[in-house]
Amino acid sequence: MERRKFIKLSAAASAIGLTPFQLQAALKSFVPFADCADISNRKLVLINLAGANDGLNTIIPLNQYDLYSNLRPTIKVPDSGLKKYITLDANLAETQQIGLNPALTSFKSIYDKGWLRILQSVGYPSQNKSHFKSTDLYLTGNDGNSLLNGDDSGWIGRFMELHYADLTLETFPLGVEIGSSKTSLGFHGEDEHGLALNITGQDPAGFYSVLNGLGGVPPTNLPNSDYGIELDYIINTDKLSNQYAQAISSAFNSGQNDVPYPQTDISNQLKTVARLISGNLQSKVFLVRLSGFDTHNSQVQASDGVIGKHYDLLTQLSQGIEAFMNDLKSQNIAEDVVGLTFTEFGRKAAENGSFGTDHGEIAPMFVFGEPVAGGVSGTNPNLSEAKSSNNFQIQTVQYDYRQTFATLLQNFLGASNSVIDATFFNHTLNDSFTNLKIDTLLKEPFIVSAECLGSLNTTKPSMEDKRWLLYPNPFRDVVTLSGMDDANSITYRIYNNSGVLLFNKTEIFTNGKLGIHLQHLNSGVYIFEILANGRKEVHKVIKI
Repeated sequence: MERRKFIKLSAAASAIGLTPFQLQAALKSFVPFADCADISNRKLVLINLAGANDGLNTIIPLNQYDLYSNLRPTIKVPDSGLKKYITLDANLAETQQIGLNPALTSFKSIYDKGWLRILQSVGYPSQNKSHFKSTDLYLTGNDGNSLLNGDDSGWIGRFMELHYADLTLETFPLGVEIGSSKTSLGFHGEDEHGLALNITGQDPAGFYSVLNGLGGVPPTNLPNSDYGIELDYIINTDKLSNQYAQAISSAFNSGQNDVPYPQTDISNQLKTVARLISGNLQSKVFLVRLSGFDTHNSQVQASDGVIGKHYDLLTQLSQGIEAFMNDLKSQNIAEDVVGLTFTEFGRKAAENGSFGTDHGEIAPMFVFGEPVAGGVSGTNPNLSEAKSSNNFQIQTVQYDYRQTFATLLQNFLGASNSVIDATFFNHTLNDSFTNLKIDTLLKEPFIVSAECLGSLNTTKPSMEDKRWLLYPNPFRDVVTLSGMDDANSITYRIYNNSGVLLFNKTEIFTNGKLGIHLQHLNSGVYIFEILANGRKEVHKVIKI
């Protein structure tokens, strides 16, 4: 029996020993709809190339090599010598003929295995060339023309709290981040703020034992000030981290790596991700980071030479991804994982005179994994667009970055149309990204069929349909229940984080509010199940 099938069977078989609340969550996690494939183990691994990767020196447009050379006389990737470009695929059309940077030998290897698809000219409408703003736009799911998809929550968080609503009650984080000292805005949901855990700087094997954010019992009387608000947040984060830490450590200790990895930071991050997946951590989205792509200078070390900062970064990236893929394949878990790279924007077509390049607009995206349909989407960018009159920018976007994410969220993870639209909507075109998917991105056997979409999203209404609010969250003694339903009475059940039912009450609901006094409860995470007018909602709150 395959290892992962045994894990699924063991999890289902042991569920009878759980509490009713846990049993409900376990069954929804492991039992697919009738005639639908089990996709509960599928995961996304996102690699942020921070600083804005130079696409033209990553994949060279061979059909325009002379124009490329004129724009980049000193930093171009040469067409001869030991460090000449690598021809990707001679069978591609002329307008798709690509030369890989010679640092990308590992990309060539996984492309030849059919595990890599390259997307040309990825960006978004009205590109913002500020690192901070463009990164925020990528993480919130917006397009530079507006913030209609929200500016205080991330698209990953919105997606996870809708599609994996039942799993927000579990003891593992839905997202795991490595490689940055700050938790990404992308994981910040509209309702649930503790959807991801950042384990940067921690030893995952001992994460549970070393985590002690406040070093003792937190204060109970917090001042009504900015300081008190910040301390509330720290206490909240500490509690959630401790809830999730044991799952991280257990998965790491039970997982393994089957292949050696290069001794680089990005490889170590991917190595940790592979081991956590191997250890059956049920987190759904992993985010890792490779920094240093803001190559205004020293992109190459000298004229007519490719060696330099950019070459080193691409070497680390491609070797790390190849090791990661070989590791997953060796452990028979590769079919459950798809990864991709993204960067906040590209670089100008013309070099800048300092052996580097300045801020541009579009950049390629690399999607990898056994479920990925290998190949190239789009054509080489048109270098004739780059003129002195537009500051040598290539501005034609062939793929909105959200097209790639929407395709994977629906076709690979099985999200419904309503979940995709609540995650992000194309307000510029006034169109759903479910109508703009990249159908060639995945191999056919791995695409979730239309009748199975939403099979993991069975109980929680979409954001715009939610009727109840619990506040403040975190709370101290009293939590207020407020709603838009015209209900005369309301039933609520309160569970602790282990799934034990603490209260099951029906109370009169007047003037749209109900104060629930819970000063006798210990600090911790509690689950509220609210029932009224034939509707049910589940909310997670924290008592401090």
